[in-house]
Amino acid sequence: MRQKWSLVLAVMLILQASMAVIVSAAGSGSDQTTKFRVYQNDRAVKEFATSARAIAFAKSYPYSHVERIEGRGWIWDNLPRYKVYENGYSTTGREFATLNEAKAFAKKLRFAQIRDLQKPGWVSGTYANYAMYQGDKTLPNWTFATLAEAKNAAKAYSNIHIIELSTNQWIWDNLTAAQKQAQRKAAPVYDITVDGATSGGPLYPFLLDAIRASTMLPGSSVVNTATGRTVHMNTPSFVVTQNGKAVKSFYGAGSAVKYASTLSGSAVTKDGSEWWTNVPYLKVKQNDRIIRYFHTRKGAVDFANGYKNAVVATADGRAIWNNRQGLMYLAWNGTSRTDTVLAQVSGTQGLDVDSPTWFELADAAGTLTDSSDPALVTAMRTAGIKLTPLVHNQFDAGMTSAFLRDEAAKSKFIGALVGRLAALGVDGVNLDFEALAGGDRALYTAFVRSLTEAAHAKGLTVSIDLPRGDVLWDHKTAYDHAALAGIVDMIMIMAYDQHWSGSDTAGSVAQLKWVEDGVKTFLAYGIPRSKLMLGIPFYVREWRVDASGALVDNKAIIMKEVPRIIAENNAKGVYDAASGQTKYSYAKNGYTHVFWAETAGTVKARIDIAAKYDLAGVAAWRLGYESADLWTMMLQQK
Repeated sequence: MRQKWSLVLAVMLILQASMAVIVSAAGSGSDQTTKFRVYQNDRAVKEFATSARAIAFAKSYPYSHVERIEGRGWIWDNLPRYKVYENGYSTTGREFATLNEAKAFAKKLRFAQIRDLQKPGWVSGTYANYAMYQGDKTLPNWTFATLAEAKNAAKAYSNIHIIELSTNQWIWDNLTAAQKQAQRKAAPVYDITVDGATSGGPLYPFLLDAIRASTMLPGSSVVNTATGRTVHMNTPSFVVTQNGKAVKSFYGAGSAVKYASTLSGSAVTKDGSEWWTNVPYLKVKQNDRIIRYFHTRKGAVDFANGYKNAVVATADGRAIWNNRQGLMYLAWNGTSRTDTVLAQVSGTQGLDVDSPTWFELADAAGTLTDSSDPALVTAMRTAGIKLTPLVHNQFDAGMTSAFLRDEAAKSKFIGALVGRLAALGVDGVNLDFEALAGGDRALYTAFVRSLTEAAHAKGLTVSIDLPRGDVLWDHKTAYDHAALAGIVDMIMIMAYDQHWSGSDTAGSVAQLKWVEDGVKTFLAYGIPRSKLMLGIPFYVREWRVDASGALVDNKAIIMKEVPRIIAENNAKGVYDAASGQTKYSYAKNGYTHVFWAETAGTVKARIDIAAKYDLAGVAAWRLGYESADLWTMMLQQK
């Protein structure tokens, strides 16, 4: 079906040669290729033709960066360099580009720690080293960095004592000797417990005596039996870990940090919160498995680039880069027969979308021919494959032209098609209207817009098939590439039939350079890469040449038959640099037969082109032409 395109195109151009045609911007040479992509975290946001526009846009998003699309070169970001913590707590609002900004914010906090996200450890840190108590009660803000600060605060209160957090000991109080003696004569209320049970020792009336006695029992606590409150604990709460394993515990943060600083891969935690670490801020994961840590973004991304399905994430779980985006695979069936479709699909691996030929524009009045089968929808859903059936126009330019000029016919056709698609529960529709008259450009664009709006209203996607074409005459065809790209969800570039059944010279169905140039052309129209799929052929064309070198005829050969033809005819192959393929020839019945082979290697090369230009995926014409083992390679390329 698609192999007819070049013939009908030639006829179409002759028919519309005398028409006045408006040349589009693409046709006049304006290159709208997007070369830079803006990401927020690891999610693509928008693409731009220039780096300046991309950077200007990205500045409005936190945690954003700009990459050169080709090769994914990182050219700009606003990722923070410094992060301010307060006793293990921080937020994205406490992240800064410069150290001065971080210091300015840290001054607002009593106990602030500043981390350089690109180096081990902290730049600076102020911790609580002393806690003030009145009797056996304290308040959250009764902690101080220095003893002098604690003593100064104690001036406003009576019955105050100060605990040094690093030793967990009572080191100062403002009690007189008489007050201490009086407290020792009071009723005993302080018990020493271990693991929640009394130690069996005496009760103490004076808290200081209970605290000193409890130090003889590691892991013990002092409990006020009158109130039931735990007023002192001898369990170090700051845990130093190395490579995730607990190494030593401390009463004070400062002591813990000092010790942890002597170890690599260490951290200080308290109650599950991280108070300090020299573990790199960035980690590279593959399939949720951490494979390496990095201090710098460049080191992490460069390393991750060498792995498939890799993610660069921050210590707090924010992904900032990934290469998990796999190519989507779509394949056309070229048939409506359910049994044939199921047989074709059964041999695939990694197929995402299947497109059976179910619908047809039957006449200019908008009659819909429907060959759909609900059973296939169920089967594909069970297999996890999306279904976007193909609808075509019989490649009838005259009928289609009349149809596009009849509003009632278009409304009838769109209503019937969308209604049936919705009833079937498919994912969308693939529009394959070919051999259109160049003069129908505006009418076809309007039709596609109406169809897409109706489909979207029902939650359906619309993809459209467009010939690879040529920038020299694309503006004379019925396909307004830029306009269509703004309407539909996906565009399939039919990058085959470079040499077709009506060609006057023998050649490849799709030379690799010709294919790549076609991709560049579509990008130059400003079509987003995420909306482009590269059509690839699963067939070749064999040419028969007489003794004088004149072409006699040609025929299409499906890809899986190529090895048999080579073997049966002892065909000789020579690599053809121009096409990037092996050219085979053999003699038979006085004629020379020539063809350019399509192999797993050339299919991979086409997939590589899609990947190189970061397209959404590839679309194969058609299933059943290939050998099943081809899909093993294709799966590996996703």
